[in-house]
Amino acid sequence: MLSVSELRKTYGSTKALDGVSFEVKPGEIFGLLGPNGAGKTTTIRISLGIIEADSGTVRFNGRELNVAMKDHLAYLPEERGLYRKSKVLDVLVYFGGLRNIAPPEARKRALHWLEKFELAGVANHKVDELSKGMQQKVQFISCLLHEPELLILDEPFSGLDPVNQIVIKDMIREMKTRGKTIIFSTHQMEQAERLCDRICLINKGRVVLYGELGEIRRKYGNDTIHMEFEGDSSKLKKLSGIATMDLYENYAEIRTNDGVGRHEFLKQAVSLVDVTKFSVEEASLNSIFISAVEADKTGGENVA
Repeated sequence: MLSVSELRKTYGSTKALDGVSFEVKPGEIFGLLGPNGAGKTTTIRISLGIIEADSGTVRFNGRELNVAMKDHLAYLPEERGLYRKSKVLDVLVYFGGLRNIAPPEARKRALHWLEKFELAGVANHKVDELSKGMQQKVQFISCLLHEPELLILDEPFSGLDPVNQIVIKDMIREMKTRGKTIIFSTHQMEQAERLCDRICLINKGRVVLYGELGEIRRKYGNDTIHMEFEGDSSKLKKLSGIATMDLYENYAEIRTNDGVGRHEFLKQAVSLVDVTKFSVEEASLNSIFISAVEADKTGGENVA
């Protein structure tokens, strides 16, 4: 549905994009991932025709993007843009009008989505009277009014509490079951891991990982130790034989050097902390993300 080929963009001496290429298939949830400043938003804005690339092409359904095609797309930017002194329903009807939806129909669709998002009771409230989470849901609704084929979401979970994150995740899944295609940009790997069919990881304007999520995880192997524990997490830094470790307060994800046995490693760990769960499985996307970015910094091998 969307094909991005060799995008390059420079701001002064900074290479924002350096040959970014990927394809998004119809009906999939595609994750455009990367650390802050990696080039995700620049890629999205070029893909939507908001800014121009220095070179490269973007095609939608096999043709170069034009104004008419934009009626089939929707974009939720990271920077929210609602008219804060206007009433919620009026704002949504206005945005519907920008998509050539007649006011009566826009009102009907807006009320439908407000009901679905449990916001019907605030339809006549001013936007600035709503919580941040409610405002974000209203902006999300504004993207759905014209039934887009492709929905592009830039950091859709930013600033949302866990309950509202679930609402947005459920809606993304519902869009997929209705045949819509979703691209979402995030640096929150847990969200991407639970939602995406395929991913493209960008670092410093270059693609360092790209493909089907399950296949990428298999390439990293199924020999990653996942360990939950109680005690002082800093003691685990004394462990020997570690290749990589992603350490949290009560959880660690560890890859050991070749030749280090699991039982030997577990003996070390239980001498330092109270291990409550120990398993060996595929690496999480968060761990892969860290490894790929670190390998890119040192010029190491990646799986792009």
